[in-house]
Amino acid sequence: MARYEHLPIYKKALDLTIYFEEIVRHFSCYQKYTLGSELREKSREIVGLIIKANSTRERLPLLLELRDRLEGLKVLVRICKEVKAFHNFNSYEHAFTLLIELSRQNEGWMRGQKK
Repeated sequence: MARYEHLPIYKKALDLTIYFEEIVRHFSCYQKYTLGSELREKSREIVGLIIKANSTRERLPLLLELRDRLEGLKVLVRICKEVKAFHNFNSYEHAFTLLIELSRQNEGWMRGQKK
C-alpha cells in the first residue's frame, strides 16, 4: 500500500476531521447527534478517499468523487452556520477555510493527473 502520511492534502483533511471532532462537542444536544454526526462521518470519508486515491493508479475518478464530497461537506457546514450550530463565527470560518484549502489541493492533484 502506498504511503500517504506525507501528503499535504491528507494532513489538511486529518486536521479538518480532528477539528470537527472537537467543535461538535459544543453543538446543542439535538445538533450534535444530527448535523454533528454527519460532519464527523463525512470528514472521515474524505480522509479515506484521499488514502484510496493515493494507493491507486487511476486516481481521477476518485478525485472527482472527492471533489463532490467536499462540495457536499461545504453545504453541510453552511447549514450548520445558518442554524447556529457553531458556538461562534470563528469556528465556522476556520472550518470553511480548511475546506477551501482542501478543495484547492484536490483541484491541483486533479490537474496533475490530467497531464
